[in-house]
Amino acid sequence: MLSNHQLVSVIDFCEPQPKHMADTGLFEMPHSWTVIPPQYTLSRHVEVLIATGTTILVVDSKETQDQLLQQGPFTKMTVSPNGKFLALFTAEGKLWVVSTDFEKNLSEYATKSKVPPQQLVWCGTDSVVMYWDKIVLMIGPFGDWIKFSYDDAIFLSSEIDGIRIMSSDKCELLQKVPTSTEGIFKIGSTSPAAMLYDALDHYERKSPKADENIRTIRPDLLDAVDGCIEAAGFEFHHYYQRMLLKTASFGKCFLDNYNSDRFVEMAQALRVLNAVRFYDIGIPLTFAQYKRLTPECLVDRLVQRHQHLLALRIADYLNLPADNILIHWACAKIKKSTDDEDATCRAIVEKLAKHPGLSYAEIAKTAYDNGQSRLATKLLDYEPRAADQVPLLMSMQEDDIALTKAIESGDTDLVHLVIFHLKRKLPLGEFFRMINNKPLACSLLEVYCKEQDQELLKDFYYQDDRRLDSANMIAAEGFHLEDVSERISKLKIANKTYQDDKNSVFEAKAMDEAIKLLQAQAQLEKDTHHPFTGLSVSETIYKCTTLGHHTKASKIRSDFKVPDKRFWWIKLRALVEVRDWEQLEKLSKSKKSPIGYEIGAFKEAGEQAFLNKDIDGLRQVRAKCTNHLVAQELDALLAQLHAK
Repeated sequence: MLSNHQLVSVIDFCEPQPKHMADTGLFEMPHSWTVIPPQYTLSRHVEVLIATGTTILVVDSKETQDQLLQQGPFTKMTVSPNGKFLALFTAEGKLWVVSTDFEKNLSEYATKSKVPPQQLVWCGTDSVVMYWDKIVLMIGPFGDWIKFSYDDAIFLSSEIDGIRIMSSDKCELLQKVPTSTEGIFKIGSTSPAAMLYDALDHYERKSPKADENIRTIRPDLLDAVDGCIEAAGFEFHHYYQRMLLKTASFGKCFLDNYNSDRFVEMAQALRVLNAVRFYDIGIPLTFAQYKRLTPECLVDRLVQRHQHLLALRIADYLNLPADNILIHWACAKIKKSTDDEDATCRAIVEKLAKHPGLSYAEIAKTAYDNGQSRLATKLLDYEPRAADQVPLLMSMQEDDIALTKAIESGDTDLVHLVIFHLKRKLPLGEFFRMINNKPLACSLLEVYCKEQDQELLKDFYYQDDRRLDSANMIAAEGFHLEDVSERISKLKIANKTYQDDKNSVFEAKAMDEAIKLLQAQAQLEKDTHHPFTGLSVSETIYKCTTLGHHTKASKIRSDFKVPDKRFWWIKLRALVEVRDWEQLEKLSKSKKSPIGYEIGAFKEAGEQAFLNKDIDGLRQVRAKCTNHLVAQELDALLAQLHAK
């Protein structure tokens, strides 16, 4: 609650994101307020109960609702551990218990004290405890009460199954006697579990009464066994734990196909609980609290207390992951060790070697943060995952090792990560020197630069004296330029490098022809006012022909030594494209055709002549056709033309 009485909620401390709740509308401090966690609300959002005036406001993220109560002011209030009930202490000295939705009035109790208690807490989920200056008053669900006093000041802490009472020298647990415990140990109890417990006693004394008890509870024997197992979980004394489990074991011998999983789980849980309850550890958990907490969280708490050995033994016993325990132990050892770095590294590696696949990254980071960079580097040699190893090496300024490890991993993304890190960090010359003797890094840099950074690629080729690669790049760059003169200029620069290299004869010749073609195309564009730049030699001849510049087409053919067959095919296709039959006839008469004329497509030729209504052409095709069936079709076409 802020100074202006507005509320801000933070759901997760690991990723804190403060969020303003709805406007409370308050202008003065409330009498009291409490919180209902989101897991216990219908909306699944945190709700805050605020006592103001005689009523209570319920505030969530969206709205504030007045419950329109008249029983207030409420000077103290608290929500039960399961979020279902609300205990309120009124200014008149009454304890009022209602459901958290205010629909059920559960109980009222007059305490005869208008002074608000120092603490108002729940004992489990059915009793409320109040504390005034060394006096404790416990109110049960039916208005029954117990009052007791203490010599010293105490503090009350609510639990899911009871309440902890802590003084300066001890911690007590106050809770309602569990039903299963009461059923077995209550004087005169005849419950199946009590009779089974009694039967074991008779059996050990070799009394026939044991058999009689078993026969009596035979129909309820399964419930009796389960009741003894449950009761064992509530016991803190080892003797009663053993006796109850022994009773359950005795009873299940008389059952067919009994599933012992629950028995085994309870035995395991009690072994763990007894270990953490030991005074050297001092975590007096009940079985209900242990189940609510979960074994994983209990192990984490032991780790935070630096009880690594016990945490590791419990994890092994319950088949839980042990990586975090060992990592925390190694980090703690680094922080506290007085040995030299080599001895510390050896001790950690020997301990962790029994757990293959364990990450050393966090341990190495702890060493680096602790000023032991050499130890950190040594530990990272054992890190199995390069994705964890490489970024940490970079943060430790071990750039050369980071690049080597990234390359050894074969992960190109990691190599890219290191390369870009080095490029941002180092001067260009030093950057190139670092990657020059690493082929994979050079290859990846080339691939990246070709797509993203041409200038860097030029610098890379230049410093590495890769003249041919530079020439190739300049040539490729030239071919992408729009301006012809600039393109020719670039190609001439590349060509000079090719000519100086005896192994690049083909490239030099190709570049000469490319320059020559560009110059010819520039002249054609000037003469014809049509675009030619970028066309191949064949395409240039084809375009000249379609535009009717046959002399220019022949000159291009001559200049670039185009073979007769190719030239004739190009010219033939171009002339047919523009339907220049006159030029086609001249071509056919100019010399003997190197590609031939007749192709045998008499049917198609006749159909084309028919469409053109060319009766003479159709007769010529019919005269040359030797196929009897096709000749009949051509005759039919001729008849149709004559009829028209």
